[in-house]
Amino acid sequence: MSNSQTHFGFRQVPESEKAGHVRQVFDSVAERYDLMNDVMSMGLHRVWKAWTVAQAHLREGHQVLDVASGTGDLAMAMAPRVGRTGRVVMTDINAQMLGRGRDRLLDSGHRLPAMVCDAEALPFGENSFDRVTLAFGLRNMTHKDRALKEILRVLKPTGKLLVLEFSHVAKPLEKLYDFYSFKLLPWFGERLANDRQSYQYLAESIRMHPTAGELAQQIRDSGFGVVRYSLHTTGVVALHQAVKV
Repeated sequence: MSNSQTHFGFRQVPESEKAGHVRQVFDSVAERYDLMNDVMSMGLHRVWKAWTVAQAHLREGHQVLDVASGTGDLAMAMAPRVGRTGRVVMTDINAQMLGRGRDRLLDSGHRLPAMVCDAEALPFGENSFDRVTLAFGLRNMTHKDRALKEILRVLKPTGKLLVLEFSHVAKPLEKLYDFYSFKLLPWFGERLANDRQSYQYLAESIRMHPTAGELAQQIRDSGFGVVRYSLHTTGVVALHQAVKV
């Protein structure tokens, strides 16, 4: 068995254990996840996700895979756009988060397939989807390169990947952002979700994530032929778009 190490926040853990640690974090935060998203981003996560869905350019009949779907924000926005002949499939490694997302969509009248699976080993055939979306999940994956290659495999030729993820803020704002991330964010986690440690990890995981340019190169190295990205809210998040050629 490999003894290779990887990062879990600022800690080093065996690669074989990271997925379990991530699962525990999201088990812990699942119940208050949506509230905390609104508090942490001051509601901006809704704008970022709406922009992602708009950039997907979905059409009637499109087959869409939403990786790390969580509580289903993107899936809920995309389902009406693909129509009755299309399909949005929700996947997540965390059953609790996915269950909350599935229930939210059922309550809103959308009955979508939801599967617990690892993005590094997707249970779908080659060339299955027109679009793959991945919002705020890539940084938690043990082997990003494996996940990206799996996404490439299940995408149809000319299909598009959209990755919405936290990035690195503009340098003049770094000190202010550090104060928010490492002081206020864990404080909110403790007060609103009774979980300081998980939100400390989330702040650390953002700092360990590659820059937008580095991530763009990783996506190219995974086999995508066309990759571009845009920074939003002074670099707090980046949206990467990549096409399978």
